[in-house]
Amino acid sequence: MRDPVVPDLPATCDLLVVGSGAAGMAAAIAAKHNGLNPVIIEKSDFFGGSTAVSGGAIWVPGNPIAAAAGMADSRDAAHRYLQSEAGNLFNAELVDAFLDKGPEAIGFFHEKTALKMSHRAVSPDYHSDAEGATEGGRALDAHDFDGRELGADLYRMRPPIQDFTILGGMPLGRPDIYHFLRMTRSAKSFTYATGVVMRYLRDRLTWGRNTRLVMGAAVSGRLAKTALSLNIPLCTGHELIRLLQDDTGRVIGAEVKGPKGLRQITATRGVVLAAGGYPQDAARRAQTFDHVKRGLSHYSMSPATGTGGAISAAEAIGAAFVDSNSNGGFWTPVSLLRNADGSMRPFPHLFLDRAKPGVIAVGHDGARFVNEASSYHDFVQGLIGKLLDEGQRSAWLIADHTAIRRYGLGAAHAFPARIDRHIASGYLKRDATVEGLARQCGITPDALRQTIQTFNEGAARGQDAAFAKGSTSYQRYLGDGEHKPNPCLRPLQGPFYAIEIFPGDIGTSMGLDITAKGRVKNRDGAVIDGLFACGNDINSIMSGAYPGPGITLGPALTFGYIIGQTAAAA
Repeated sequence: MRDPVVPDLPATCDLLVVGSGAAGMAAAIAAKHNGLNPVIIEKSDFFGGSTAVSGGAIWVPGNPIAAAAGMADSRDAAHRYLQSEAGNLFNAELVDAFLDKGPEAIGFFHEKTALKMSHRAVSPDYHSDAEGATEGGRALDAHDFDGRELGADLYRMRPPIQDFTILGGMPLGRPDIYHFLRMTRSAKSFTYATGVVMRYLRDRLTWGRNTRLVMGAAVSGRLAKTALSLNIPLCTGHELIRLLQDDTGRVIGAEVKGPKGLRQITATRGVVLAAGGYPQDAARRAQTFDHVKRGLSHYSMSPATGTGGAISAAEAIGAAFVDSNSNGGFWTPVSLLRNADGSMRPFPHLFLDRAKPGVIAVGHDGARFVNEASSYHDFVQGLIGKLLDEGQRSAWLIADHTAIRRYGLGAAHAFPARIDRHIASGYLKRDATVEGLARQCGITPDALRQTIQTFNEGAARGQDAAFAKGSTSYQRYLGDGEHKPNPCLRPLQGPFYAIEIFPGDIGTSMGLDITAKGRVKNRDGAVIDGLFACGNDINSIMSGAYPGPGITLGPALTFGYIIGQTAAAA
């Protein structure tokens, strides 16, 4: 296989797109289909952004794929749901644009590009008991993609996060997870898992990495396949330094730092900022994350290059940054794994462990503080409140032996994976007794014993009087459907295990203020001519709420699509 070639940055283009995640590639592809010649620049040496290492869900109410399958949804229901989620921060202009154009955007990408998708017939919105929520249809997944279709450019695509893989680099998609967790109990699942492993081993021998792209990698791979097929230059290793304006203030290009040094590129229709927000900008996090202001630790799962450079470049020419959201990021609890050099890296606890029977979360005082089966975003809101009240920087996930071997706990994967190395490293605590585990973790022993005793009494009846774990369809969806009567509850029995958890994020929610057409506004509310933004560089249309799976990628594709049309019509 030949080495990948990074195209040279041209001197001119119609539309310059900064960022190669779903939003940026969507904008470039839509612009190309509407007659423009776009160029994509990417700060990292890898394209795909955080999309490539995400779960890949795409949330768009009323999308044509679910409708074609006979699933009912309504714009009014989605509007009511989003309005209740955002409360008094509801941005009607952007939500209306999303609900109006989202289905059209999905139809375009599914029919006109390589981004083929299917709907989740069962995938409840995160607050499934709220007015306007649905039990399925709004969430979409990209079909698995054969990365070999990218040729040598596969090596320019962001690789999977190693901790999210097995066998040294094999990522698992949603169906894979189902079968791998059951491979020792089901002949069908064993056969499925064996086939996936054999494909991966062949890929390692011939390509040196996985070529079967799943979840977010499938989204990125399919969009990249489209962009490259349309001859859209995808210039990795090129960083936006500053935006260029003419005498009227219109954005006409940018100064870019690449392998050949500083260069300028003119963009006749303007510049699109889609560089992924500011999750790795510690200074801006300290300004916009309230719990960081108050001294709590915080860790991001986003790529290290997500330092907010595009937002800063826009602010330098007067763009408005919105900092009034209910939450500054899209939260997830994380645990910390130690690197060889002694530094720590975060691992997210999204949906595989917390909701399962035999798992609870407690503070250092031994008391539970949140419904463990709530969404990762909601869970962290409860975690932050607990830590601030308790004066601690962390809490603990507690599981029993049955739970950790059947479902896994954080980076300690389910059987047949071995967990000894995690115990040896200190990542995973284990003890035969509650008191022994509590002493290892710095938890009040008597309080933890009482908490588990009280929890177990209710769990034996399938009830959680304290936090109602397993009380909604969303929570039960994440539990173990084979466990009765409540798929989220079972009494804990020794030996016991614990993992320390901290607040983290999978992206930032605050960003640039835009119009329904994706045009960036200045601090006076006027449009900056020639400047567009989408993805996590814009202020989330959810206003800091997290209504369902894929509420970043759905708007990313939609507003990228809108911008491509708008720029072409300018």
